[in-house]
Amino acid sequence: MRYALICLSAFAVCGAALAQGADYAPPPMSPIQPAVDPASLSDPAQRRGHEVFGKWCSACHGDAPGMPGTQALEAKYGGQIPALVEERADLTPELVEFYVRNGISVMPHFRKTEISDADLDDLSAYLTRDR
Repeated sequence: MRYALICLSAFAVCGAALAQGADYAPPPMSPIQPAVDPASLSDPAQRRGHEVFGKWCSACHGDAPGMPGTQALEAKYGGQIPALVEERADLTPELVEFYVRNGISVMPHFRKTEISDADLDDLSAYLTRDR
Protein backbone atom coordinates (compact mmCIF):
# COMPACT_ATOMS: atom_id res chain seq x y z
CA MET A 1 0.00 0.00 0.00
CA ARG A 2 2.79 2.39 0.94
CA TYR A 3 4.57 1.67 -2.36
CA ALA A 4 1.36 2.39 -4.28
CA LEU A 5 0.96 5.74 -2.52
CA ILE A 6 4.57 6.71 -3.28
CA CYS A 7 4.13 5.81 -6.96
CA LEU A 8 0.82 7.65 -7.17
CA SER A 9 2.39 10.74 -5.58
CA ALA A 10 5.31 10.62 -8.00
CA PHE A 11 2.96 10.34 -10.99
CA ALA A 12 0.88 13.26 -9.71
CA VAL A 13 3.95 15.47 -9.24
CA CYS A 14 5.34 14.55 -12.66
CA GLY A 15 1.96 15.06 -14.33
CA ALA A 16 1.55 18.48 -12.73
CA ALA A 17 5.07 19.48 -13.75
CA LEU A 18 4.45 18.37 -17.32
CA ALA A 19 1.13 20.19 -17.51
CA GLN A 20 2.67 23.44 -16.26
CA GLY A 21 5.81 23.17 -18.34
CA ALA A 22 4.47 22.23 -21.73
CA ASP A 23 6.61 24.98 -23.25
CA TYR A 24 9.65 24.15 -21.13
CA ALA A 25 12.91 23.62 -22.96
CA PRO A 26 16.08 22.65 -21.10
CA PRO A 27 18.88 25.21 -21.16
CA PRO A 28 21.29 24.73 -24.05
CA MET A 29 24.42 22.76 -23.31
CA SER A 30 27.69 24.59 -23.44
CA PRO A 31 29.61 23.69 -26.58
CA ILE A 32 32.53 21.41 -25.86
CA GLN A 33 35.68 23.00 -27.13
CA PRO A 34 37.97 20.53 -28.89
CA ALA A 35 41.39 20.12 -27.36
CA VAL A 36 42.82 20.18 -30.88
CA ASP A 37 42.15 22.70 -33.63
CA PRO A 38 41.08 20.63 -36.66
CA ALA A 39 42.76 23.18 -38.96
CA SER A 40 46.09 22.01 -37.53
CA LEU A 41 45.52 18.50 -38.90
CA SER A 42 47.00 17.99 -42.36
CA ASP A 43 46.14 14.27 -42.70
CA PRO A 44 42.59 13.71 -44.02
CA ALA A 45 42.21 10.57 -41.88
CA GLN A 46 43.09 12.55 -38.76
CA ARG A 47 40.56 15.26 -39.68
CA ARG A 48 37.86 12.59 -40.14
CA GLY A 49 38.97 11.02 -36.85
CA HIS A 50 38.55 14.40 -35.18
CA GLU A 51 34.95 14.46 -36.47
CA VAL A 52 34.33 10.91 -35.20
CA PHE A 53 35.74 11.93 -31.82
CA GLY A 54 33.44 14.96 -31.75
CA LYS A 55 30.38 12.86 -32.56
CA TRP A 56 30.97 9.81 -30.37
CA CYS A 57 33.63 10.55 -27.74
CA SER A 58 33.64 14.21 -26.74
CA ALA A 59 30.49 13.99 -24.61
CA CYS A 60 32.48 11.97 -22.07
CA HIS A 61 36.11 12.62 -23.03
CA GLY A 62 35.86 16.31 -23.94
CA ASP A 63 37.78 19.24 -22.50
CA ALA A 64 35.07 20.72 -20.30
CA PRO A 65 34.06 20.51 -16.64
CA GLY A 66 32.12 17.42 -15.62
CA MET A 67 33.17 15.11 -18.46
CA PRO A 68 32.91 11.63 -16.88
CA GLY A 69 35.54 9.94 -19.06
CA THR A 70 38.04 12.74 -18.52
CA GLN A 71 37.33 12.75 -14.78
CA ALA A 72 37.75 8.97 -14.56
CA LEU A 73 41.12 9.10 -16.33
CA GLU A 74 42.24 11.99 -14.10
CA ALA A 75 41.35 9.94 -11.03
CA LYS A 76 43.03 6.83 -12.43
CA TYR A 77 46.31 8.45 -13.47
CA GLY A 78 46.50 11.35 -11.02
CA GLY A 79 48.06 13.67 -13.58
CA GLN A 80 50.92 11.30 -14.53
CA ILE A 81 49.26 10.77 -17.92
CA PRO A 82 46.98 13.38 -19.50
CA ALA A 83 43.33 12.81 -18.66
CA LEU A 84 42.31 14.16 -22.08
CA VAL A 85 42.65 11.30 -24.54
CA GLU A 86 43.23 13.86 -27.30
CA GLU A 87 46.47 14.85 -25.54
CA ARG A 88 47.77 11.35 -24.86
CA ALA A 89 50.97 10.25 -26.58
CA ASP A 90 50.90 6.64 -25.36
CA LEU A 91 47.89 5.35 -27.31
CA THR A 92 48.22 2.76 -30.06
CA PRO A 93 45.66 1.91 -32.75
CA GLU A 94 45.17 -1.51 -31.13
CA LEU A 95 44.43 0.05 -27.74
CA VAL A 96 41.96 2.54 -29.21
CA GLU A 97 40.21 -0.26 -31.11
CA PHE A 98 40.04 -2.49 -28.03
CA TYR A 99 38.39 0.14 -25.81
CA VAL A 100 36.03 1.37 -28.52
CA ARG A 101 34.81 -2.14 -29.37
CA ASN A 102 34.81 -3.55 -25.81
CA GLY A 103 34.25 -0.55 -23.53
CA ILE A 104 35.51 -0.47 -19.96
CA SER A 105 33.79 0.21 -16.65
CA VAL A 106 30.90 2.59 -17.49
CA MET A 107 32.21 3.35 -20.99
CA PRO A 108 29.98 1.52 -23.46
CA HIS A 109 31.24 -0.54 -26.34
CA PHE A 110 30.48 0.77 -29.82
CA ARG A 111 29.20 -1.57 -32.52
CA LYS A 112 30.34 -1.45 -36.13
CA THR A 113 26.92 -0.03 -36.99
CA GLU A 114 27.74 2.96 -34.77
CA ILE A 115 31.45 3.46 -35.43
CA SER A 116 32.39 1.67 -38.65
CA ASP A 117 35.79 0.04 -39.08
CA ALA A 118 36.78 2.90 -41.41
CA ASP A 119 35.69 5.49 -38.82
CA LEU A 120 37.57 3.58 -36.13
CA ASP A 121 40.72 3.62 -38.29
CA ASP A 122 40.33 7.40 -38.67
CA LEU A 123 39.69 7.83 -34.94
CA SER A 124 42.84 5.83 -34.23
CA ALA A 125 44.81 7.96 -36.70
CA TYR A 126 43.59 11.05 -34.87
CA LEU A 127 44.28 9.83 -31.34
CA THR A 128 47.68 8.34 -32.18
CA ARG A 129 48.96 11.24 -34.31
CA ASP A 130 52.42 12.70 -33.68
CA ARG A 131 52.33 15.46 -31.11
